[in-house]
Amino acid sequence: MLEVRALQAGYGAATILFDVSFDVRDGEAVALLGRNGAGKSTTLKAIAGLLKASRGEILLDGRRIDGAPSYRIARAGLGFVPEGRRIFTDLTVEQNLEVGRRGMHDGAPWTPQRAFSMFPTLAELKHRRGGQISGGEQQMLAIARTLMGNPRLLLLDEPGEGLAPLVVEQLAKVLRELKRDGVTILLAEQSLVLASAIADRACVLESGQVRFTGPYAKFTADPQARAEYLGLD
Repeated sequence: MLEVRALQAGYGAATILFDVSFDVRDGEAVALLGRNGAGKSTTLKAIAGLLKASRGEILLDGRRIDGAPSYRIARAGLGFVPEGRRIFTDLTVEQNLEVGRRGMHDGAPWTPQRAFSMFPTLAELKHRRGGQISGGEQQMLAIARTLMGNPRLLLLDEPGEGLAPLVVEQLAKVLRELKRDGVTILLAEQSLVLASAIADRACVLESGQVRFTGPYAKFTADPQARAEYLGLD
């Protein structure tokens, strides 16, 4: 579904990514792992069209999307949940969902009712403003709002950051359900908690370069690799 080939990108004169290559197959979940500053967020922003690549190719379903505006990439079936949630704090939960609503090409479209069935807590808060709900609830809302765009590929940037362990468990359950429903997932994480719940394969970044790509279980079974690239014993 997604192919990233020799991607180079950065900010101004600073290059952050160096020849990053990996792929995400239809229906699977890939964990993009690495320490803070490894280049995970930069990679997702480049894929989503929020950052222009200086070199390389990004293909979605065999068609190049690098250089395309972000709204066209979204219409092609890619949904991006950025780090920091970025919900509309002055709008209600229900209004936030409506902002994200978009038609789809085939299948059952996401509606507020469907989102509330996936996130029951949000149903109880649908008339509350986004700025009046907890951080975990805001993260759920950010994901639900993105789903309202009916993406086939969902990019998530550090969704578990700053959340309580119980909320992370709830989030992991939701991501497993989405995967079972056929949503392809690219998850950028520093922690292995969420990644371990859904990932089929891993792509590990260090200093903007790919250090490992392969089965997730193979990477996590290597204590030396975990310690070197994630700082985990």
